[in-house]
Amino acid sequence: PVFTRMPRVDEQNWELLCENDEVKMSISSSHYWGFGLFSRCFMNRIVMEGSLPSRARCVMDIVSSLGRNPWEPTRVKAFERSTSGLMTEHTSSWDGLISLARESMSDDITRLQDSVHRMRGVDEAGDVHLDSADEALDRAREALADKNAPAVDRALSRASSAIVRADPHSDLGSMERELIGG
Repeated sequence: PVFTRMPRVDEQNWELLCENDEVKMSISSSHYWGFGLFSRCFMNRIVMEGSLPSRARCVMDIVSSLGRNPWEPTRVKAFERSTSGLMTEHTSSWDGLISLARESMSDDITRLQDSVHRMRGVDEAGDVHLDSADEALDRAREALADKNAPAVDRALSRASSAIVRADPHSDLGSMERELIGG
């Protein structure tokens, strides 16, 4: 991240930019009530550019890392006036993006689970890896229920790796069996 406007005396008036290959994000902080004298009345405005799934994922990460709903201000009317939006609109926007991210990750879990079911029983040596994939997918479901997107990604990566190792037709699976057998 790069500060484009450094924090000043009140330390709550700043702006930063950060970006990666998928998302460009600008976050600015300013007061929305009380001339900046009350620490609870500052607003962090987040503007994201990028694909909808990437933005949805970022929103889910933000919500899970904060531990509270970022769209719930201390002074509702002042916040609505400052943002020119109603609380129902803010809530709907955040909830919609979180739902999109959750659906996308749930689809990823289902896709990998289908792969495990298709491969089950094809190669007895691979079933141990498929059991490992099932465990990783269970962890992914638990992480998704907790809105912990990074943990979902880690679990999906472990499941995917186990599925590849279980596949008798994959180079990795064949090499692993040769090393163990020889």
